[in-house]
Amino acid sequence: MTGADRHPLIEVSAPTASPWLRILGRSTLAGSVTALVLATAALIATSPEAASSVLLGAVLVIVFFGISLLIGHVAGASNPSGALGLFVLTYAIKVVGFGAALFILGTPAWLDPTWFFVSALVTVIVWQIAEIRTFSRIRTLRYDDEAPALTPLTAPKDPSREGR
Repeated sequence: MTGADRHPLIEVSAPTASPWLRILGRSTLAGSVTALVLATAALIATSPEAASSVLLGAVLVIVFFGISLLIGHVAGASNPSGALGLFVLTYAIKVVGFGAALFILGTPAWLDPTWFFVSALVTVIVWQIAEIRTFSRIRTLRYDDEAPALTPLTAPKDPSREGR
């Protein structure tokens, strides 16, 4: 058995398809699992209203953070370098939108503010960790493999120097 038999070659991988959607999917999964764990803890420790407060806080975070990733996906398809700028802009907008949503909704009588706050905070932290972790594993295409090969520049041959 040779060394090549023990270590098969690995093909070069392609860039990540729909990186923003991949980030959205993984972050949503992480946020949802976190919300379910916190809601279960709130239900056992406090009340169904506390569990509902947890779910409301998590849903608001997931929706507002997900919107920016969807905008990044749409913008990234046509202008990949501009997607990051739009992502930063939507970050500021979603902070204002989150505050506006809380102001418009008001505070329902059943809302447990402590569980709501803890849920929103923990969901944001888990979302950010999942987002950064997934973003760090995205593969991007550095060179266009499909582009025609460039011919090297060579000096024109001088027929008078060929015999020397």
